[in-house]
Amino acid sequence: MKTLSVVIPVHNERENLNDLNQELNEVLEASEWEYEVIYIDDGSFDGSGKILQEIQGQSSRIKIVVLGRRYGQTMALAAGVDQAKGEIIVTIDADLQNDPRDIPLLLKKLDQGYDLVSGWRKNRKDSFWLRRLPSVLANFLSSCLSGVRIHDLGCSLKAYRREILDEIEFFNEIHRMLPLYAAVHGARIAEVPVNHRPRKTGCSKYGW
Repeated sequence: MKTLSVVIPVHNERENLNDLNQELNEVLEASEWEYEVIYIDDGSFDGSGKILQEIQGQSSRIKIVVLGRRYGQTMALAAGVDQAKGEIIVTIDADLQNDPRDIPLLLKKLDQGYDLVSGWRKNRKDSFWLRRLPSVLANFLSSCLSGVRIHDLGCSLKAYRREILDEIEFFNEIHRMLPLYAAVHGARIAEVPVNHRPRKTGCSKYGW
């Protein structure tokens, strides 16, 4: 049976964690994958840690990694990948804007022979000036310079074959450019449109 690790950085997302965990359980339990879910508490101080402990007590499939302070999204992802046991690693945000129901779409595409499948927030539900416009410009520039045609490098919802991530050294804000670094290592990359939902509670914790 194929094994899957879902890696989720968390920074002050107390209001969203129970709903996220429930949605993930519904999707993953309906799949044929043997899975684990890894939450990385990236220096939260809003009570997210307590919620994560309660969630962990509900299932042996859930792991919690607690970082001593806030290290940022890249290093939180690196900590989760380091603990992951799956052949396939899926990354997703904790803010409920990524839709867990899109995970099977990424895995299906991965099964077609790709090494990395990136989500494309085609109808993005974010501020135009603060989020969407900078993202469009950054994606355009990155594609031109690298030759890797990706519409949405910043989408956190991605699926990777484990061996691809093992080739990459995590540093600074590299998580945004992982498809580009994966391409350097010969990865076959695809992109699929995914649902993007408005943020219900809280605010973005990672800068554009």
